[in-house]
Amino acid sequence: LYAGKTSELTKGLAAPVKAFGLKKGDFLAVIDGMEMDVARDIRAPDWDELDLYCDRVASAVGRLSARIFGIDDAKGRELSHHLGRALQMTNILRDLDEDSEMGRLYLPKEALREADIKDRDLAKVLSNSGLDKACGLVAARAKTHFAQAESVMEHCARESVRSPRIMASVYRALLDKLVERGWTPPRREVRPSKLQFAWAVMRYGMV
Repeated sequence: LYAGKTSELTKGLAAPVKAFGLKKGDFLAVIDGMEMDVARDIRAPDWDELDLYCDRVASAVGRLSARIFGIDDAKGRELSHHLGRALQMTNILRDLDEDSEMGRLYLPKEALREADIKDRDLAKVLSNSGLDKACGLVAARAKTHFAQAESVMEHCARESVRSPRIMASVYRALLDKLVERGWTPPRREVRPSKLQFAWAVMRYGMV
């Protein structure tokens, strides 16, 4: 595509790539993130590897989206950095059991160590009494990223950050629900509220 050739898979991207100046490296980062899930045994990565994973599967998508939304390039990259990580960490905390069924554990090894969780057997990790502490450490980082993303959005044109604000509002509320519920088994399912989504659309979706 970036060499000027199109196929059935890429022809739909040709016009947007040209119109919005979408970066080849961001598309490749998304592919690399998917490859991490497929090719690697992701069980308790360190913080650096988790950060790289979040950058590829979430922040890279944000960087592409920010250009389409018309956000200033520097602010768009900063916003994508923080909001992408906040959203992905929230997903990780929400999907512990679902990921475990696929043999994955995205909680960083440093957080598990600090919570005195030494097992690497997924079932034992998810039933450990220290799981709340380990998840709490990830939740704290996610909250910091949400706050930093909000700070960036305050300095962007309102119409350019409608979608990011909606996402941030819904996912921050979801994170708060997860923290309130905790991670001690049995864990009831927590999903975004339709009411919260409607409220976010009403508040941020109207210019």
